[in-house]
Amino acid sequence: MATLPQLPPLHALRAFHAAARFGRIKEAAGALGLTESAVSHQIRKLEAFLSVRLFERNGPQIRLSEDGQRYFAALDPAFTAIRDATEALRAPAGRNRVSLTLPASLATYWLIPRLDSLEKACPGVDLELVTTPRLVDLRREGVDLAIRYGAGGWPGLETRQLIGEQLVPVCRPGYVQPAEARDPETVLANKRLIVQTGYPQRWTEWAAASGLTPPNLNNALRFADMDQILAAAEGGLGIAIGERPMLDDLLTARTLAAPFSSAVDPIVPGASYWLAWPKEGQPTVAARKVARWLENLATRAVADGEAPAATVRPMATAAKKPGPKRRR
Repeated sequence: MATLPQLPPLHALRAFHAAARFGRIKEAAGALGLTESAVSHQIRKLEAFLSVRLFERNGPQIRLSEDGQRYFAALDPAFTAIRDATEALRAPAGRNRVSLTLPASLATYWLIPRLDSLEKACPGVDLELVTTPRLVDLRREGVDLAIRYGAGGWPGLETRQLIGEQLVPVCRPGYVQPAEARDPETVLANKRLIVQTGYPQRWTEWAAASGLTPPNLNNALRFADMDQILAAAEGGLGIAIGERPMLDDLLTARTLAAPFSSAVDPIVPGASYWLAWPKEGQPTVAARKVARWLENLATRAVADGEAPAATVRPMATAAKKPGPKRRR
């Protein structure tokens, strides 16, 4: 009688794979819909089955042992293949899924209002947006493309600049009167300012580039998310530093105003938004189509004055590099 080869418990394999991807039991448990104790139990069960230690534990942090690293390297492509095969069967005939991770503010204020052009540019492609402040590991988490904010140069990724960023003070229309706006330093000294918790230096950078004394931020309202900051500015709670190109639609609709545009140049070059994809492996055909669509959106934004220009490098250059055909 034929018998099947003995396999490790599949639930234990899933727990190990998730824990190795996230590096924390808590995040693995959240992704799997299990308790932390259940994930830990499954990992111990797998270690007992294999008679090896897969993780080195240090409080909430876990780190793959040498055996764990080798095991994960062998298992991860298999999990990717299972996921891809499953999605191919579940997806409507002729359609392909492409996942894109990006900052939530860029998705809300710039990309989503322009999604109507996706179907025409990329027929048969379903775009999944993954908006998170966490730096996503593209290969381990099965994400095809990323738009990242910063100076570029992320390890293991090919990148190209999509659009620059510009900083602009904004407020509710009428919050600063035209006569007041001719003296920005007085306005900034007497009006409530709004600060993004993670980027308090933006007010200082803008003031320095505009030849102004940096404002005092001791009494500023502070919020973590750009959505909260813009909502506070729209509500007349103060003056915020906003980011173009996300601000353009709001300025055009006169939901917000740039009060100092007639008195000083309010635009200060900031960091850039970069399109990123793995150095190892080649993006799927559908992912390359979405990348070209994003490039075209960026080109039109620059041509229409919605965003500063950035040096570009065609994605096709990196797509031709040899490498294993798996996504990072």
